[in-house]
Amino acid sequence: MAPSLRVEVNPVNVGGAAEIERAVAAFARAPNGGLIATGGGRIRFHRDLIVKLAARHKLPAVYYDRVFADSGGLISYGPDFVDQFRRAAGYVDRVLKGEKPAGLPVQAPTKYQLVINVKTAKAIGLDMPATVLARADEVIE
Repeated sequence: MAPSLRVEVNPVNVGGAAEIERAVAAFARAPNGGLIATGGGRIRFHRDLIVKLAARHKLPAVYYDRVFADSGGLISYGPDFVDQFRRAAGYVDRVLKGEKPAGLPVQAPTKYQLVINVKTAKAIGLDMPATVLARADEVIE
């Protein structure tokens, strides 16, 4: 899909802090660059470093979980984990009432959250359009 949008995707296998610093610096040197941090344990483990580096390099970044936006990241868009936990309680109830877990369907997230950190947007020189802010589930001032 990326080539049809004239976007170049450069995946990075996240290892340690030094590798992350090199990758973010490389993204920042590219014109019109940005960062999309997908889910994974190492990404979450290095959350503060990634958010700090994106801010230092004034690199627009989108994250998969709202904790990144809460920590100073620009935008997060991903599943509403509280909603997933709430829905999981229904599964527990069904199992406790005798249904076999193997017979229960796998459920995908049905509710997603868009969180925008306006303070971070201003710090990196982005003016977030009112139409985008209006679509957000939460705006961090």
